[in-house]
Formats: sequence, C-alpha cells, structure tokens
Amino acid sequence: MELFLLTFGALFSIMNPLGTVPIFVGLTQNNSKKERAGIAFWTSFNVLIILVFSFFVGKYLLSFFGISLNSLKIAGGLIITSSGFALLTGKFSEHKGMKKSRVKDDIHTRSEISLTPLAIPMLAGPGTISLLIAYNQEYSSMIDCISILGSIVGSSLSIYLILKSSHYIVKMLGASGINALSRIIGFIVIAIGIELIIVAVLSILKLTGF
Repeated sequence: MELFLLTFGALFSIMNPLGTVPIFVGLTQNNSKKERAGIAFWTSFNVLIILVFSFFVGKYLLSFFGISLNSLKIAGGLIITSSGFALLTGKFSEHKGMKKSRVKDDIHTRSEISLTPLAIPMLAGPGTISLLIAYNQEYSSMIDCISILGSIVGSSLSIYLILKSSHYIVKMLGASGINALSRIIGFIVIAIGIELIIVAVLSILKLTGF
C-alpha cells in the first residue's frame, strides 16, 4: 500500500491532470457532453497504455541505447524539476509545448486530440516515462509490480474523472483556483525531481568509492 500511494502521488503530481483542464476545455468547447466524455476516456486509456508500455519495455530501450539507470534518473530528475518550476511560474502549458494560439488552431486542425496533445505530451511526458523506467529497475518483485500497476490504473482513472468533469471544475474553481493548485503541486514535483537526482548522485559516488 505504501508503494502504491508513493507511486500514485508521484504520477499524479508529475502528470498534473488539473493543469491539463484548461487545455481540455479549450479543445473541446465545441463538443457535446457525450463527445467530451469520450475524449476523456480515450485520453486516459492512451495514458494507461503509454505508462504500462514504459514500465515494462523502458528498461530494454535503456539497454539498447546503453544508458545507465543513474543517467536516466538524473535526466528524468532534471525534466521533472523543470516541470515543477513551470507549474510554479504558471507556464506549464508552454513548458509542454501548448501555447494558447496553438490551442485555438488545434480545435480546427486536429481530428483526434486524445492521443496528442492531451496524452502526449501534456500528461504522459518524458518525466513520467523516465520515473516509471526507474521504478521498474528498483522494484522488481511481483508484489511491487502489482502495486505500481495499480497506481498506474488509479492515476489513469483519476485523469478520466478529472477531464470528464473539467468544465465543472473550471466553473467551480476558476482559472485562479486551478493555478493555485498547480503551484502547490509544483513544489511536490520539484521535490520528486530533486530526490531522483540526489539518489542517482549518491549511487554514483558509492560506485566510485567516495
């Protein structure tokens, strides 16, 4: 249960579905309630597939490219930390490559937004993927894998519920409320990223005999 809560909290914070709510509302403002629910479902489903694939296949990609786990942790930690700072400064959308002008264009040019830009890169970005690859290397027992898979399913379900209710969330919290929550989550995301970097550096120092 502890690993489940740890992984769920990390995934939820890094993906920050609340920060995706304004983008989702902008991209689906001309859709019906049923269509928005369908887009929310397929977005969460795509995120689920991407996360599960990253968790189980990511380590083989590391081996193929000759990337060490510590290097991945440092790179992932830097990406996660930068995402946290983007949340604190209110530039999360720009950090993910989604400017307001592009949101307006995407309404008219994209026939399927559940995969991109919603699932990738808004939710299942490099930081989330690198975190799961690192967890796969650290937690290899069957019970740990089940706990992590449960947290992936849980976070994907939370994405569906939040996106499905996005228009109500915007009405209830408003832009200022969402920004305030995103800034609070930003602190947590920064801490997760720094923790990954510290663990990797300590591991490297231990291997080199320091």
